[in-house]
Amino acid sequence: MKNGRTKGEAETEIWNAVIKFGQEFMGRGPMDVKAFILPDLVLVRLKGILTQAERQLAKSSDGIEMVKAIRQNLISQGREKLCSQVSEITEGNVSGLFTDIDTKIGERVIVFSLD
Repeated sequence: MKNGRTKGEAETEIWNAVIKFGQEFMGRGPMDVKAFILPDLVLVRLKGILTQAERQLAKSSDGIEMVKAIRQNLISQGREKLCSQVSEITEGNVSGLFTDIDTKIGERVIVFSLD
């Protein structure tokens, strides 16, 4: 990292930003977060993301789609802020954000692609 931060410190800053984002946009943060900075990607794995209501909804296929749609919508609303934070931390330009949720295990993966 150019600003004197170690890779580990930058990864910690990223997972802190993702936790704060979850709290602000989803109403609660994940139980566990890990972030990994690769040469042109940032990978974030979040565990324990679903609320009790979402876990109940996810017992049916329609409910799974609802949970995923709501979570996608919330990520879309906060996308600019989240990408900006990751850009600032990594000192790179975030060119893409990709995410998916596995409702069976309550995990989400977010991938940021960097220029």
